[in-house]
Amino acid sequence: MNGFPRDRYGSFGSTHGLDCLVQESRAEDAAGPRSVIFDGPFGVDLFGVFDDATDRSIKTPATDSGYMSDAYIVDAVRTPFGDRNGVFRDTHPQDLAAEPLLALERRNSFDGTTDIEDVVYGCVSAISEQGMNIGRIAPMVAGWSDDVPGVQLNRACGSAQQAVNFAAGQVGAGLQDVVIAGGVEHMTRVPMGSDHPGQNPNLEGQPITDTYFEHFDEVTTQGEGAERIAEQWGHSREEVDEIAFDSQKRWADAAESGAYDSHVVPVETELDGEQITVKEDGHPRPGTDMETLSKLPLSFREEENGVLHAGNSSGIVDGSSATLIASEEAIAEHGWEPMARIVDTKVVGVDPLTMLTGPIPATEEILADNEMTVEDIDRFEINEAFASVITAWLEDTGASWERTNVWGGAIAHGHPLGATGAALVGKLPYQLDACDGQYGLSTMCIGFGQGIATIVERVE
Repeated sequence: MNGFPRDRYGSFGSTHGLDCLVQESRAEDAAGPRSVIFDGPFGVDLFGVFDDATDRSIKTPATDSGYMSDAYIVDAVRTPFGDRNGVFRDTHPQDLAAEPLLALERRNSFDGTTDIEDVVYGCVSAISEQGMNIGRIAPMVAGWSDDVPGVQLNRACGSAQQAVNFAAGQVGAGLQDVVIAGGVEHMTRVPMGSDHPGQNPNLEGQPITDTYFEHFDEVTTQGEGAERIAEQWGHSREEVDEIAFDSQKRWADAAESGAYDSHVVPVETELDGEQITVKEDGHPRPGTDMETLSKLPLSFREEENGVLHAGNSSGIVDGSSATLIASEEAIAEHGWEPMARIVDTKVVGVDPLTMLTGPIPATEEILADNEMTVEDIDRFEINEAFASVITAWLEDTGASWERTNVWGGAIAHGHPLGATGAALVGKLPYQLDACDGQYGLSTMCIGFGQGIATIVERVE
C-alpha cells in the first residue's frame, strides 16, 4: 500500500507526521522498543525503532532524506484555455508558461526566488518555442532568480499530472518542501506532432525503429485507438455524443455559476498589437445539442464505420496550469491553508493498439491499493480525450457519471496536452469544497498505452 486515507488507517509516529502501516519485528505482547518498517506514502519503505513507553520513534528512518511528510496542494490555478489560432496566438509559450507561476506567487505571498525548490512542468511538443527545457525557462521569465531550478517532462497527455505526482513524491519522501508542478502546451505556435519526423517536414529520421515491430504488429493513432475502444465495448455514436453534450452543458453551468472563478486566472497579453485580458476558455460551445452532434462528419474513419468526430473529441487549445505542492512544515512556516492532501498516485501500462484504456486499470489499482472503492470517491476527473474513453471507463469501473467531470471536461474546455493533467487534479479541491466531499480521483489516458491516476483528500 501507499498513501492511506486517514479515516481508514490511524497515524503512527505522529511526531514525525507519518501516516503508515507497520510491520513489527516482535510479538504484540512483548515489551520494550520494537523495530518497524514504515510502509508510507508513494511506495517508500522506511525503517525505524518505536518505543511504546514514550509513544515516539527513537531512531529516525534509515534514509538520508529526513522524515516522511504528507504532500499537500496549497493552491491550484490555470490560465483560460484559448482556442487554436485564438487569443493566445501572439503569446510566446514561455510567457504563457510563466502566468500560473506568477498567479501562485501573488495569491500565496511567497517569494519565488527564495521559497520554490523546483518547478516541474509537463510539455509534450518540447521543440521550437517550447524546447530548451521550458520548465527551467518559465520561472526565469516570471522574474525569479536563476537559483530556481526547473525541469520539463513528457508523459504525453499525462505530463502535467505526472509533474504533480513527481512533486508529491519528492515532498512525500522528505526530499523537498515546496515544489510547483504543472505544464504548458501552445498548440497554435507549436502544433501537435511538431516533434514527430513523420509529421514535421523539417525533421529527418525514422519515427519508430524497426525493432518495435518485432514485438508489436502496428502503430495506431489515438483516434483509431479510441474507435477500437468504442467497437470493443459496443458503444454507439449516440452514447458517446451524450458524453459530449453533457460536457458542454456542465461547463456552461459551471462558468455561469462562477465555479471556475478561483481556479482560472486572467491573463493580460497582446493580440494583433493591442493589450487584452483573457478571462474565460475559448473552446466551449455551450449551445451544442444532440442533433448538431449527430450531423458532424467522422474524424478518423469513413462514415458509418465509426463514432468519433470533432464534437466528441477534446479541443485543440493553448494553455498552462500549475499547482503549489508543499509539506506540513512548509505550510506551517508560511501560514498557508492547504486545499487537499495527495493520498496516492499511480501509473500503468496498457495495450498500445487500443492505447487509451489506461484510466481503467489506473483507477482500479489505485483504489485497491488504498482499500477504497468508487463509492468512496466524491468527485472524479477523467480527461475527455475522446468520449469513447469515458464510456468504457464508466462501464468497467462502475464510477458514477453524476460525480464525474461535473464542471465539464476537455471536450468543452479543450486539452492543451502538456497542461491538462495539473488542471484536472487542480479542479478537484474546488469541487470537493463545493460538494462538501472528502476524496477526489483524477485519471487520464496516455499515448502509446499508459494510464495515470491521483487521489486527493480535501483538507477542511
